[in-house]
Amino acid sequence: EPDAKKTKLNTASSNEKNQLLPLPATIGLEQYSFTDGVDITPSGAMPQKKYYRSRAHANPLSFNDNLSYPKSPDAIDWRSYYSNLSGPVHPTVLDIGCGFGGLTCSLSPLLPSSRIMGMEIRAKVCEYVRLRIMSLRNEGDKGTHHNAAVIRVNTMKNLLNYIAPGTLSKIFICFPDPHFKTKNHRRRIVTYDLLTEYAYVLAPGSKLYLITDVEELHNWHVEKSDSHEMFERIPDTEAIKDPCVKLMIETTEEGKKVERSG
Repeated sequence: EPDAKKTKLNTASSNEKNQLLPLPATIGLEQYSFTDGVDITPSGAMPQKKYYRSRAHANPLSFNDNLSYPKSPDAIDWRSYYSNLSGPVHPTVLDIGCGFGGLTCSLSPLLPSSRIMGMEIRAKVCEYVRLRIMSLRNEGDKGTHHNAAVIRVNTMKNLLNYIAPGTLSKIFICFPDPHFKTKNHRRRIVTYDLLTEYAYVLAPGSKLYLITDVEELHNWHVEKSDSHEMFERIPDTEAIKDPCVKLMIETTEEGKKVERSG
């Protein structure tokens, strides 16, 4: 198991800087208004990205938008996020920094027995993904994507407030902000301490998926992951056969840009 002491220290450090607030029952599902009282997207319709554009990245260490978060994962009613599901309900797959939800939505039919949760810090983008999922749920007679949802959260600060230990089978981190300046490397989503938290919430034998189109950041990911005692790299010959890897390239916005540029 990961170093529990180190994980607890990370959590305590985060809590010292941020007041713990009760979790609203509808957090992550609330609607955001970006025009003067005018509904941008009719109920059940597919949203248009042009109305939900936001800055490409946000600084998670200085982000202060009065985000509330639970004291522990037990405080969350995940049934308000997923529909038509039976048995215990909690996320089993995370798409951290899910952006406009291309991968989150694509993983839903690929992993029908999993519960996919996109995590996004930007309010407008999070609302776009929520509306996108709701629209997909309303399509056709059967409806799909009942096992997919999105929540607005600062993952770097509050992951352990949302996800219980050993409950995840997969974590995806696709094309994260490279934070090129040396002084900003501490903002990167892959560090030794954060890898310890990922190991803490992943079940034994589970997978952490990382992808970037920046060579320097790729080397950083490899270095940090290889040096962490809780992770073992999967050979490329095996990884390429994983259908999830294909989706990371073909369904994310940055992945599509890389494909178009050759």
